[in-house]
Amino acid sequence: MKFITKFIKRPPSIVAIGGGTGMASLLRGLKEHTDKITAVVTVADDGGSSGRLRKDFDILPPGDIRNCLVALADVGPVLEELFQYRFTESDLRGHSFGNLFLAALTRITGDFSKAVEEANRILNVRGRVLPATLTKVALVAHHSDGTKSTGESLIGRGRGKWIERISLKPEPEPASKEIINAIEGADMIVLGPGSLYTSVIPNLLISGILPAIADAPAIKAYVCNIMTQPGETGGYTAADHVDALLRHATPNMLDFAVFNNGQISEKMRLKYAQEGAEPVIKGEEKLKKLGVKFRIVETDLVNADNVVRHDSARLAEALLTTYLDIVKERGKPQKSAG
Repeated sequence: MKFITKFIKRPPSIVAIGGGTGMASLLRGLKEHTDKITAVVTVADDGGSSGRLRKDFDILPPGDIRNCLVALADVGPVLEELFQYRFTESDLRGHSFGNLFLAALTRITGDFSKAVEEANRILNVRGRVLPATLTKVALVAHHSDGTKSTGESLIGRGRGKWIERISLKPEPEPASKEIINAIEGADMIVLGPGSLYTSVIPNLLISGILPAIADAPAIKAYVCNIMTQPGETGGYTAADHVDALLRHATPNMLDFAVFNNGQISEKMRLKYAQEGAEPVIKGEEKLKKLGVKFRIVETDLVNADNVVRHDSARLAEALLTTYLDIVKERGKPQKSAG
């Protein structure tokens, strides 16, 4: 908590909404500054280890939950490595230990939410990780050509099809009181980073979450992805990401958005180009057309080793610095007219 405590006495309460590796990167950075974190995590994955466990054991997919638990865990490196360990042989091939752990814990407790609650305790999580819904939902992408793709794994294969909107099937039960209370009591709410249509937006479609965000006095931020995602956001600018988010939300919901302006090496560009992905550019003209009234924060967020991801420390600092700036501005008395 070294950064934020230099400036304010009370570390902020933060609700982070999303899923996937992007969410984990965010949480790793935030936990160094506050332990008042609630991660609301999507549970619509139907591929890989999560998809297999979802089918074989009739449980919610544990993969995104596992990533966020590990990101916020206050444990030694061996235990963290254990939870992320993925088997490469036999019938267990492709499964991570953490996914199997959550599946077993669900059987023991008889309930996925209780299993996640116990995992929070076992891993000494700084904050808490909550599944966005306990309903077993499938994602449905409605494309501009009138076709639909059902299931997260199929949505990513719809290359060349522009997604108009996302829906959930069946309609999930309303968000838990625990999630709504966290949103209502938050100082800052962060959407993303993560797959726009399969990790971020689905959470906003759960009854109760979007109205709670809209009504909350918290400062609201969106973190845009660094790279486009084939089949989902191919060709998208940062402005396109914002447009899609706000079409599923409310027009004036955000207080600020964070965009990357760091450079991607030629080597990494070529690697991602082979997969149909490219760096997300700002899209200045579309931002003007959208008439956005919120603040745009541009900074170097790139952490590129074997993959391009957000640098956890720099992302957390960008979010918290902007949060503090807005708090100070709102704390100043308004000038009288004339």
